[in-house]
Amino acid sequence: MTRSCRASRLFIIFFSLITVFCNLANAANFPTRPLVMIIPYAAGGSADVLGRVIADEMGKIIAQTVLPELKPGAGGNIGAEYVAKLAKPDGHTFLFASVSLSTSPSLAKLNFDPTKDLKAVAGVASIPSLMLVSNDSPFKNLAEFVSAVKANRIQASFGSSGNNTGSHLVGELFKSASGIEMTHIPYKGSGAVYPDLIAGRITVLTDVMGSSLPQAKGGMVRALAITSSKRSKLLPNVPTFAEQGYPGFEFGTWFGFFAPAAVPDEALKVVENAILQALKSDAVKDRLDAVAATPLPGPGSEFEKWYLTDVQRWAKLVKEGRLQKSD
Repeated sequence: MTRSCRASRLFIIFFSLITVFCNLANAANFPTRPLVMIIPYAAGGSADVLGRVIADEMGKIIAQTVLPELKPGAGGNIGAEYVAKLAKPDGHTFLFASVSLSTSPSLAKLNFDPTKDLKAVAGVASIPSLMLVSNDSPFKNLAEFVSAVKANRIQASFGSSGNNTGSHLVGELFKSASGIEMTHIPYKGSGAVYPDLIAGRITVLTDVMGSSLPQAKGGMVRALAITSSKRSKLLPNVPTFAEQGYPGFEFGTWFGFFAPAAVPDEALKVVENAILQALKSDAVKDRLDAVAATPLPGPGSEFEKWYLTDVQRWAKLVKEGRLQKSD
């Protein structure tokens, strides 16, 4: 080996070691400023409420402020695109996403690819939904509702918190499963739907438990069914869809964290560990228990596999014609 070759090899080794040490130093110093948690949904919804509880606990763990920032619109895609394409990939900005991140690749026209432009950081939980009608509605169960629609006694409509959100998806899936027609009316967040539901201007709403449970317990709306595999101890008198003739009809609105794909692994690990520790806190566990949540695979590598499988599941439903793409 010539002297120049040896010198080149030594330079490469030296440069590699410097890079490793710099990365370790950066990880040790991270975060250098407050973290920003992008919540791509409207204020007051389940993502907003749960995200803020987790942000508070994360801040205690990393001794740095975690700032929730709402960027709603397009069923969560505006905020997701911001994190994927516009946020600086240094680990200080991350996304608190929901089920629309699984469905949008198949249902919406996107300017980004969530499966490539984002990296899974940590999974949180999946929360069931309630199908609701106004307390003044004549329907006490799914059979009565479906029968009335099929007999043309009513022109049914269902509200949602936006296109491709969980409330929209359940409505579309129930249309397919029951064989009825319902007009979809999207709103800007679930909070905006309830006045019209209570007043009878829309027929039904299927909404995640975080938002729907207080409404159901408050007596202004009536729950016809829950989307979980078994009844919830929080509402033991509300039957599942399966109990009412729709076997296998289950749905959960999941929540999890993502970051720009180019975020360094060292910074990503700090955020992941902070999230996983936050999920063990009493404040977060109490919040999840209060909405009948089921834990998701937590660590980023496990959550990534789960997420990609969920994307494929929704793509299959679209291919089968059970869901239609948005205009």
